[in-house]
Amino acid sequence: MRCFYHNLISEFLNADSNAVFGELANNYYGNIPPTTSASWVGEIQIMKDVLLPWKEEPGDIVFEYNIPRLGKRIDVVVLLREIIFCLEFKVGQSDALQLDVEQVLDYALDLKNFHLDSQNRSIIPILIPTEYTNTTSEFIPSVYDDSIYNPLITGEKGLQQLIKNILEHSGAQPDEKPFGDRWIISPYSPTPTIIEAARTLYEHHSVEAITRHAADKVSTDATIGYILDVIRQSKEHGEKSICFVTGVPGAGKTLVGLDVAVKQTYQDGDEANKDEGAVYLSGNGPLVAVLTEALAIDNQKKCKENGERRNMSDSRREVNKFIQIIHRYRDDMLAKIKNPVENGILEIDPAKALRLQHSGYGAVEHVAIFDEAQRSWTHKRLADYLKRGGTYGNKLKVPNFPISEAAFLIWSLDQREDWATIVCLVGGGQEINTGEAGISEWINALNTHYKHWKVYISNKLTEEEYAEGKVNDLLKDNNNVIFSESLHLAVSLRSFRAEKLSSFVHSLLCINVDAAGIYAEIKDKYPIKLTRSMDTAREWLHKQVRGTQRTGVLVTKTAARFKPLSVDILAQGDENAVHWFLEDKSDVRSSNYLEDAATEIQVQGLELDYTCVLWDADVRYDNGHWRFYSFNGRTAWREENGETDSSKERTKYMINAYRVLLTRARMGMIICVPEGNSNTTPGGFPEDSTRLPEFYDGTYSYLKTLNIEEI
Repeated sequence: MRCFYHNLISEFLNADSNAVFGELANNYYGNIPPTTSASWVGEIQIMKDVLLPWKEEPGDIVFEYNIPRLGKRIDVVVLLREIIFCLEFKVGQSDALQLDVEQVLDYALDLKNFHLDSQNRSIIPILIPTEYTNTTSEFIPSVYDDSIYNPLITGEKGLQQLIKNILEHSGAQPDEKPFGDRWIISPYSPTPTIIEAARTLYEHHSVEAITRHAADKVSTDATIGYILDVIRQSKEHGEKSICFVTGVPGAGKTLVGLDVAVKQTYQDGDEANKDEGAVYLSGNGPLVAVLTEALAIDNQKKCKENGERRNMSDSRREVNKFIQIIHRYRDDMLAKIKNPVENGILEIDPAKALRLQHSGYGAVEHVAIFDEAQRSWTHKRLADYLKRGGTYGNKLKVPNFPISEAAFLIWSLDQREDWATIVCLVGGGQEINTGEAGISEWINALNTHYKHWKVYISNKLTEEEYAEGKVNDLLKDNNNVIFSESLHLAVSLRSFRAEKLSSFVHSLLCINVDAAGIYAEIKDKYPIKLTRSMDTAREWLHKQVRGTQRTGVLVTKTAARFKPLSVDILAQGDENAVHWFLEDKSDVRSSNYLEDAATEIQVQGLELDYTCVLWDADVRYDNGHWRFYSFNGRTAWREENGETDSSKERTKYMINAYRVLLTRARMGMIICVPEGNSNTTPGGFPEDSTRLPEFYDGTYSYLKTLNIEEI
């Protein structure tokens, strides 16, 4: 599923246009937008006319090619005479816009930097605004001497002649046989150039402004050193190993993961070791987007200060070398398996994957770091997803998929024929979405299918927050387990707030008797306030922040009655999260405006300096226990009775959502529990039956018993 359509040029020219369109449509997930449909119709006809002179030559055409792991699709790729023509169409457009030129050049650069079978070939990026009346007449290789031509521009009428001129200019001769079958399955493989650029970019990063942690540097260095030592031993002994790293919210798990990813590639000094690299993976789209943009912006500022010129797209590309979305990593491996799966056993299909000297059929990296590993999907969630066909614009259908996501990720690294290490960064009690399996799925997979893997585990992983305290039982028959304190990010004096805050939030949500006592220990160093007014909350937040400090409003995704308080939910989409976290106080999209509230989905793994947690009627305190409600979107709340497995799962996610929200502030927070609406109509009925005071009063009274100061 690397593309929506691939064929020999000769077969494409003989195929019915409707059949080509049908294959494109069949491989698209969901409803096809009318603009996309119209573009495909136009592109098919244009390419049928353009490619006629080469109908007898070996060559390939590819529509909607998905660059491995990057989530970018190229409109059309023509593989002819050892040249890669990268075509970006703008059907119906008459102007050549700078943004479009940069888009097609980015595709060419991504192929050169990340696609193994493109690295030693010439790549020609061509922008085709179909109504454009001019054609580029100069063919200029890139100043970087990387076999990429500067972008060419032509309308549909000039495309055929432009390709002829390029072939004549290059002196390329007809191929003996097409190379498309190999090219289409060529793996993700960063060039040494992009690895070096990524390392230089990260070396002087300031991304801690986004994932700032108060952890003692000695503690994080010890954890990083321990992981690197496990990796070294795995390499020396030709072993497969897995590390489980725990740490309280804000302890620096993300930065530990990023540091390991970079230092592993450079464990021998300044020169990159191409064959022993690592990749940081996360299923948290907003986190990856914010980290990527933060690093890229930081790099831009440093380049400007040094008098250097660099495009943002170049900086983002370098970040993408070592920060990636886990789903694209997973789908890249899924594309290699025999489908359908037979007898419940996953096998590589040699027709879909290239076997490389060191990695075999596995990924190019020896080390994969999975952030928020507790959020990997259950077997049911992943099997259902693959049965109906995946997202990301692809119908990657795999019926009867046999294992969980955790098991599949271990399987993926197990495909390496030499050695591999997995690093799982684990947050306790932070599964927040249906189908998130928790850490037990990883352990079950190791016990069942991967007993040859060595397991290095944090001594804190046995606590109740992880796998409901059952880790010891799950591992009792596994003889390859080594416990270590070094794999827990223990925080000391500098991180007093984070450590005690996590304990306080845990006790608050578990309704433990020690919650008030823990609060008393932290209140002088970490202010927590309580209010029933959003206006008061906003006023307090504005008074706290200084300089570039950030503040924001947080709500759970099941919160529903926040509009009467002049609060909107931040729209879905990673770009919105980027603006919310990174724009300054001059931009209304910034979190600092306290207008758009982010949910646990958007803020998990990220932090602000000061926050307001707006506590809605979804989770209510009542006589010593929590009650859980979902809003029907119209008139009423429906209580989760907890009697079925699915209902129990939902209530767990709802309490975990508040665990996430209550641990996002570095310096202090205010909790707003609304008063509700006590007004009645002239007839004596509630003015708003969805916001009755009794929905909120119990929670407010409970928080007051913890001696949280009210303002």
